[in-house]
Amino acid sequence: MIPTQPVTRSWALRFNLAWLAVMIGLFGPIQILLPNQAAALAPDAKEAALGMVSAVGAALSLVANPLWGALSDRTMSRFGRRVPWIVIGGGAGALGLLVLATAPSLPVMVLGWALVQTAMNAPWAALTAVVPDQVPRAQRGAVSGYLGLAQLVGVLVATGLATLVPGPAGYAVCAVVMLLGLVPFVIGQRDDRTEDPPPAWQWGTFLRGFWVSPRRHPDFAWAWLTRFLINLGYAAATVYLLYFLRDVLRSEHAEADLLLVTGVTTVCTPLAVLVSGRWSDKLDRRRIFVSAAGVVMAAGSVLLAVAPTWGVLLVVAAVLGFGTGIFTAVDFSLITLVLPDGAAAGKDMGVLNVANSMPQVLAPALAAPIVVSPGGYPALFVVSGVLCLAGALLVHRIRSVA
Repeated sequence: MIPTQPVTRSWALRFNLAWLAVMIGLFGPIQILLPNQAAALAPDAKEAALGMVSAVGAALSLVANPLWGALSDRTMSRFGRRVPWIVIGGGAGALGLLVLATAPSLPVMVLGWALVQTAMNAPWAALTAVVPDQVPRAQRGAVSGYLGLAQLVGVLVATGLATLVPGPAGYAVCAVVMLLGLVPFVIGQRDDRTEDPPPAWQWGTFLRGFWVSPRRHPDFAWAWLTRFLINLGYAAATVYLLYFLRDVLRSEHAEADLLLVTGVTTVCTPLAVLVSGRWSDKLDRRRIFVSAAGVVMAAGSVLLAVAPTWGVLLVVAAVLGFGTGIFTAVDFSLITLVLPDGAAAGKDMGVLNVANSMPQVLAPALAAPIVVSPGGYPALFVVSGVLCLAGALLVHRIRSVA
């Protein structure tokens, strides 16, 4: 059943606060806490250590996101289908952050981050499925725009928390703030289309459902590939940004500088997010916005490759903020319009979310050999730009969405 009842502003506020909380739980560690912990536990091989931690966690999220989404499709409870998985995942994710806070060695650090990634993909999958569950088509661009803004503000808040509260205490603070942010949505959420019967339970059907045939559903496949390429390009450019500040720009206050860079990106994002989301609704056009976002992000990466300086980095942060704002706002609404099966929105959105998490697996493996090669960081930024541009071009292969 396609939703027709408009969502309220209070619902949107609770929904986006929950997204901000998820971003704090997932991204609070990524840019500062994990790199610093990797450098402390493996000072002579920090890039490889961080790459291993990131890759293991992200590899698990490849399985966890569609799995939790599919299970939420089949959940029947007094709280609906999605809320139980937000609660379970948030609690287990907080536990994983506390494991990281007390990790005495690299293996325990890997274990803690694996738990965080696996658990936090449950609320991620549940919240993404709420949009096709409850938001009518005419509001999806606007809701997705606010969602994109919440994600970016979450990254900024997470980076700020990690900067202000470094070390083990930073993980604990991220856990507490994350749980508090989920509470309003969990308490206020009641109707998530529980009147729709869940898919029949059969192991064979359940497992086969994770494969969505590109031949039968080409637009779904092109949407997946577009999202994957642009996310991979962005992840490749930013995965070692803290090390870029320290090792290339010789920053003496790399964490504070990274917070400033993140702040510039976030400040430049809201206008792009809100305007592009509403315009895409008004025009009922999505592809051109996603394509423009990929081109803008590619231009930013190539500019940093040509002139890797502090001033240029700040300009590129603004450019990436603008491009990322357009992309996060409109891409999410686009993918909700190419789902093969409305009754299995959690599973299908989970499969599409793999295009978010898989780049986190591949980016460290892609970036590490490039940054230690003669091409160094400029070569990495060129590769990032090419990936974003490829996504910008391929989005036009989608036919069912304008």
